[in-house]
Amino acid sequence: MFHDVYDVIVVGGGHAGAEAAAAAANLGSKTLLVTMNLQNIGQMSCNPAMGGIAKGQIVREIDALGGYSGIVSDKTAIQFKMLNRSKGPAMWSPRVQSDRMLFAAAWRNMLEQTPNLDFYQDMVTDLLFDGHTIVGVRTTLGIEIKTRSVVLTSGTFLNGLIHIGEKQFGGGRAGESASFGITERLIERGFESGRMKTGTPPRVDGRSLDFTKMIEQPGDVAPSKFSYASQTTPLTHQRSCHMTYTSPTVHDLLREGFDRSPMFNGRIKSIGPRYCPSVEDKINRFAEKERHQIFVEPEGWDTVEVYVNGFSTSLPEEIQFKALRAVVGFENAKFFRPGYAIEYDYFPPTQLKHTLETKTIKGLFFAGQINGTTGYEEAASQGIMAGINAHQRIHEKEPFTLSRDEAYIGVLIDDLITKGTEEPYRMFTSRAEYRTLLRQDNADTRLTPKSHKIGLASDERLKQMEQQSDKAHRLISFFNKTSIRPEDVNPMLENNASAPVKQSLKMGKVLSRPNMTMNDFLSHKPVVDFVTKHEMDTTVLEQAEIQIKYAGYIAKEKAQADKLTQLDYVQIPKEFDYEKVKSLSIEARQKLAKIKPVTIAQASRISGVSPSDLSVLLVYMGR
Repeated sequence: MFHDVYDVIVVGGGHAGAEAAAAAANLGSKTLLVTMNLQNIGQMSCNPAMGGIAKGQIVREIDALGGYSGIVSDKTAIQFKMLNRSKGPAMWSPRVQSDRMLFAAAWRNMLEQTPNLDFYQDMVTDLLFDGHTIVGVRTTLGIEIKTRSVVLTSGTFLNGLIHIGEKQFGGGRAGESASFGITERLIERGFESGRMKTGTPPRVDGRSLDFTKMIEQPGDVAPSKFSYASQTTPLTHQRSCHMTYTSPTVHDLLREGFDRSPMFNGRIKSIGPRYCPSVEDKINRFAEKERHQIFVEPEGWDTVEVYVNGFSTSLPEEIQFKALRAVVGFENAKFFRPGYAIEYDYFPPTQLKHTLETKTIKGLFFAGQINGTTGYEEAASQGIMAGINAHQRIHEKEPFTLSRDEAYIGVLIDDLITKGTEEPYRMFTSRAEYRTLLRQDNADTRLTPKSHKIGLASDERLKQMEQQSDKAHRLISFFNKTSIRPEDVNPMLENNASAPVKQSLKMGKVLSRPNMTMNDFLSHKPVVDFVTKHEMDTTVLEQAEIQIKYAGYIAKEKAQADKLTQLDYVQIPKEFDYEKVKSLSIEARQKLAKIKPVTIAQASRISGVSPSDLSVLLVYMGR
């Protein structure tokens, strides 16, 4: 039934699994994607959206590497927004509202067109080993499939348990069974596991809502897109979302069910996502607040189903219904399904290398919620990195890793394997110390050359990136070398409440002023002529503007990154015995021995390892 021995078997068809399978197959590995239901590949289990704060940067990075998430998001978007436009460009984050059904269909279509990729619908219940090396998987039907590596992307399915009030039942998500066997096998092999919780809100019938009572949330007037590839285009028309609020009445109705809430009566013992709490958790933790935002998000172009973002809950369904009907605009709401919480197994990610390969089993990689993360984007980014590294390993090529100053993906993976996580990990711009370098607009210049070097990003992608980058540098040079006279620039300055000038200035210096933008110069004939001559689009204009206005900040951050990167070159021997270094603190010895950092830089980011401990290590290694 199967290829004799696959190069890579990907277990699970969610966002991590889909990206892992695509990456490994596109690099040339014979790949098999095994999932419990082929109809649910790329399923949006929770909200119908991609991107957002820091998450949008991750989608751009996946796209720059040659992944599919950005393309699928563009093809199935119903609304586009660039968030945080009022802040600096390091904070700008793209987000799309997606058509849930089209999204999954587009993912499957792209995977089916990927060479070297086979599919099989079944549940993997066991892993096969030869000593400390993975050699295959076993399914519910008892079929053994041989492989040289496995990428495990189990999502919320490992021993998944769904909670609605006092009711609980096994499941990986609504309407789908949980997965059993893998956790137990890994524990037998010495792995440490834990439990986490996430949740989802009710879905309602949009025909039963009164949108006139809500605040409309339209998309951008001039929408952009995620993918750098020319195969997608920005939206020409969009669907609006809406916003409303809870109230003290809603909160009182929700409190009526607290005694039956699995969160408060002890049925749920695991930790949920701090930054996406359930509505009952919000009104309990923030009792002084009289209202909370509710975002009303359409599930697609042609469906009436609506996602009630901000109302995630595991309260009894009748409490959910009664409280939601007290929300403005929801007075006659009809449920499609209630919200629920789900508990599932995860494996603390300190058990992984930077490649996402497990430290104890060769050829076994973890990606997604199995590593304690939450969110489609975080999962997809781990998936593409695991898929790449599974291919690299079995073909005896160099590991492919990204540092903290190269990508948000690098920050994410380094945080996970160095610090671990005891609650569902979510990416934020604040987690990245070099966020001015890691902007959403320059992901292609940062990552496409690296991906092209290993054979994933196409020649076309690299050529397109180089052409855009060259145009941006030409425009930057033009602005920094070309002067503008007072009579030409002062009207622009006056319009932006900026002090006038008495002599000619370089245009780059004028653009560096806080209130000035590239748009102000698009009425200046020399700029218009230059832009037209070199066929520069809005992407090039934006890239040039950012690099001119923030040149000082970018240079300073780059210098800091280069200085700290020097510690990355100080390697720690693989079998280093920390117990012999008595000058280290006891906590440092214990944590260093457990995590086994590869470099001094990684050791410096471990909680409990002090600067004096690092000095001891550097002295011990003759540095």
